[in-house]
This record gives sequence, structure tokens and C-alpha cells, in this order.
Amino acid sequence: MQWNSLNDFLHMGGYALYVWGSFGACALAMAVEPWLLGRRKQAVKERLSDKETD
Repeated sequence: MQWNSLNDFLHMGGYALYVWGSFGACALAMAVEPWLLGRRKQAVKERLSDKETD
């Protein structure tokens, strides 16, 4: 596919909502996943330290 302008590129031949929405959803998932993993790791560490004191 060939684009003649930036507007044509951003419009993506009528599929812009699907294309840019997909990129946005993927970027959001990639940004949130490390944060969620860090929270989960911290919770496991807290549970393990609580068990050691029992």
C-alpha cells in the first residue's frame, strides 16, 4: 500500500480505527503487564515473609 500524505497514512485506507485501536490496546497491555507482575511479586513476598514469622 502506498500513501501520498500523512493524512492518508493515519486514515489507513478506512481501517484506521481498527489499526490504531489495536496498536493502542497492545501498547496499553505492554505498559500495564510489568506493573501487575510487580504487584503480584510483592504480594507473594509479603505472604512468604508472613509465613516465616509463624
